[in-house]
Amino acid sequence: MPKTEETVLQNDLSEVESGAPEPKTPGQSWKSKSFCLDDQSPEGRPDAFSVTELIETVNEVSRLSIAHEIIVNEDFYVEETILPPNSVEGRFAEATCNAFWNHLKEQLLSTPPEFTCALRLLKEIKEILLSLLLPWQNRLRNEIEEVLDTDLLKQEAEHGALDVPRLSNYILNLMALLCAPVRDEAVQKLETITDPVRLLRGIFRVLGLMKMDMANYTIKSFRPYLQEHSIQYEQAKFQELLDKQPSLLNYTTKWLTEAATDITTLCPSSLDSPGSSCSTACSLPNRAAYNSEPPSPTMVLYQGYLNLLCWDPENEEFPETLLMDRIRLQEMAFQLHQLTILDSVLLVARSFSGEVLFSSPEFVDRLKCITKALTEEFISRPEEAMLSVSEQVSQEIHQGLKDVGLTTLSSENTASLLGQLQDIAKKENCIRSIVDQRIRLFLKFCLLHGMKESLLHFPRGLILIERELAELGWKFVSLMHHNQQVFSRYYAEILKNIILPPKAQETDVEPL
Repeated sequence: MPKTEETVLQNDLSEVESGAPEPKTPGQSWKSKSFCLDDQSPEGRPDAFSVTELIETVNEVSRLSIAHEIIVNEDFYVEETILPPNSVEGRFAEATCNAFWNHLKEQLLSTPPEFTCALRLLKEIKEILLSLLLPWQNRLRNEIEEVLDTDLLKQEAEHGALDVPRLSNYILNLMALLCAPVRDEAVQKLETITDPVRLLRGIFRVLGLMKMDMANYTIKSFRPYLQEHSIQYEQAKFQELLDKQPSLLNYTTKWLTEAATDITTLCPSSLDSPGSSCSTACSLPNRAAYNSEPPSPTMVLYQGYLNLLCWDPENEEFPETLLMDRIRLQEMAFQLHQLTILDSVLLVARSFSGEVLFSSPEFVDRLKCITKALTEEFISRPEEAMLSVSEQVSQEIHQGLKDVGLTTLSSENTASLLGQLQDIAKKENCIRSIVDQRIRLFLKFCLLHGMKESLLHFPRGLILIERELAELGWKFVSLMHHNQQVFSRYYAEILKNIILPPKAQETDVEPL
């Protein structure tokens, strides 16, 4: 990326970072874990960081994290942060704000009036207004600089001539001109406030929302450019971090080493068809069992990616190259678990009710909704969840068979249905294990052959969750392929030392 373009990129990301409340995605707070110096082992850290170096590193990490989030998350946006009113943070923030505005009121009502707080507030308002301007709005920029000139306002305050109501009205007019249509009503409400302190407080709050709107506009406008240069940008920023902290790939090396070990020690599985099953959920083919050739770097890398879906949340040795996606991958692992339970329930239900009921999309969707709703707390209370699921699914099957004029289940079959559904709560349950293995094998196939070909060979045993699994597959493959593009040269160097014998290292490793 040209130097000037990279500078523009850094400036815009800094503006998004500093000029807005906490970024989020719909329904989820954006707090993806990023590169952190404290995550590294003491022996792997540099001897010392100066305060300046530490601040610079934190800023670079923050920019990289925001850029990555914009690239991989189409739903990324900035939302107002609202603290719970009864929380410690909420009470502290409210008390601090009230103290400031009460102090401002006391100063303005004193004789003669004191304008220290007002001047500080007007200076900050001026900075916010200037940040809301587009590059070509030079006339407005000059006007704001003139009307809200800090030195001029200070002189007026010293002579007791600072007209706060007049300046507030000027600011309101500017806000009405600059705000997005969604803020028109909020600005109009401010125009009805006569108390100067309440008005300034309202102005400051709405300006914060306008600043957030500008951040979202910047993100939306900048996304195509960032996506075009995303690979080069992330590579360059990660290399800068690696130069400052050479141990930054320690956990990545350990992760890939374990993936290589998995391939050579776990059982073989077939990648010719995603419908095949394997007795070990996360294993790729054991090439060593068939010949003396070492596994390819790509196979080891994909094994590593799949291992992330089995990652122990308590294990903090997460590969550094994927830290920014850790929460995303945890969510995908949770979705995979949910789909495993869902498909297991549907397969058992179908074996008792027959194809007549399951030929109805409405019936299948109803069972899906019931199962999803009742298994939300499956991880913490599996037995209770499956007890509720078994009773509800049994009732649905009974009513469904009755509605189509078929014989309902006998008492013996009903008891068997309830027992098999409740057994899904057990990790060693055969149906649950096979479904889990097939889902993971399907994701392996997606990584190796792409989503389009994988969907053409969709496993029959997973057909009841085809829509949900395809959605998960697209997200997982897209994220992992982006990661592979960004970090392929680091992975290739690490894998060259892991899987190739010393003599073979003299030649180039297979490109990822």
